[in-house]
Amino acid sequence: MSTPSTKTAEPLSGALHPSCRDTAAHALSIVRDGVITGEGPTTKGRVHFSRSLDADDTAWCLRILTATAVNDQPVSRAEIEALFAINEAAAERTDGGRFDDLLAKAVAHCAASASGLKVPPRSVALSADTEIESWAPWQGAKMDTKVLEWIAGQMRGQRRTGRALAAMVATLVGATALPLAAQLPNVFDIGMM
Repeated sequence: MSTPSTKTAEPLSGALHPSCRDTAAHALSIVRDGVITGEGPTTKGRVHFSRSLDADDTAWCLRILTATAVNDQPVSRAEIEALFAINEAAAERTDGGRFDDLLAKAVAHCAASASGLKVPPRSVALSADTEIESWAPWQGAKMDTKVLEWIAGQMRGQRRTGRALAAMVATLVGATALPLAAQLPNVFDIGMM
């Protein structure tokens, strides 16, 4: 994956280099705007088509999510919402599936932490070299049902749900309890993937 150009990052050091989880969510919204329009600070110096997500966009997301200021904190709901907005904005993908992997890992990181489980630093958990199975909770019984409902609500209406995210959520929901599945019919259909 390519690293975003430093000449682009220099004038935006405040906007794209978060100091907290709130500013990280804002920085992700700047990436989303670039994905939607094909223009803006995260697309300067390269050809970028509107409604497309490429390796540089994914690299921006990873850089924002693993910034030193937020690396040791769990991924927040606001950051997950921003990632889902990027996911929804991108009609075309040319990043080799890396964004889908990043989204699944970020959702698992947020959900595990919100359920009271220990999570590794973001730089470890979100790395392409780290398998999600090595740290993510694959036993839904340990997950807070309200967190799972929130994730399902975020997934509802998404045109695109990556296999990694769908598999992780299906495992967690399936393992938790049937009442949750009954409350959330048609949220996602793994059979359609």
